[in-house]
Amino acid sequence: MTSTAVVPSTATQLARAMSPARKLAIATGVLFFITHVTSVAAIVLYQPVLNRPGYVLGNGAANSRILLGGLLEVILAGAVIGTAVTLYPVVSRHNRPLAMGYVGLRTLEAGIIVTGIVSLLAVVSLQHDVAGTAASAAALTTVGKALVAVHNWTFIIGPGLVCGLNTVVIAYVLYRSKLVARFIPVLGLIGGPLVFAANVAGMFGVPRHDLGVCVVPVFAWEVCLAIFLITKGYRSTAVTRSCLRTSGNRS
Repeated sequence: MTSTAVVPSTATQLARAMSPARKLAIATGVLFFITHVTSVAAIVLYQPVLNRPGYVLGNGAANSRILLGGLLEVILAGAVIGTAVTLYPVVSRHNRPLAMGYVGLRTLEAGIIVTGIVSLLAVVSLQHDVAGTAASAAALTTVGKALVAVHNWTFIIGPGLVCGLNTVVIAYVLYRSKLVARFIPVLGLIGGPLVFAANVAGMFGVPRHDLGVCVVPVFAWEVCLAIFLITKGYRSTAVTRSCLRTSGNRS
């Protein structure tokens, strides 16, 4: 008696292809929302040290909120890397080099963010250690300003320049692969260069409030991508086609 191979139906193949991809899509969307919530909350919590040049000479009343802001940014850095890690298994089927490049750029962005966290936490430590001492007020203020300046530059380089680059990379792959609605990666392809250009302008002295409108497209890109992935997931035809192509290459 000869055995008959059972060929899975198209519906079965689709279900198998979509199940892990659907979970990854939801995870990616949630992580993008986490990056927005934690970054905004951290900036609000950091205001006392960012806007008071002499904070290091104060009584440290806002130290707890600054430490909380630092913790939120640690979560932010982890979520930034997480968006790339959860996108990679699906996106790499369409363009592995760019998918790997996105992971590397997001990791670089997260590393720069962490550098900024450390600089502000150093201000808290400095304030705590010198409180009530006879140390030079002018010298302490200068050091405090320098540490805040480090944070400000990391904000420009990481969530500014590097984010602009990695946005273009992943938006291009999503546009070509048709994994999501076409208007979403278009927003990324517009927003990425705008954010990059705005931060280059900021490096050379252009006031940031004059450049605020430049971040709108990239903000819209991330929010729309997150909502699409959570509510709809990747387009089934694109996911199934890539899975079948991969299976065909292995056979």
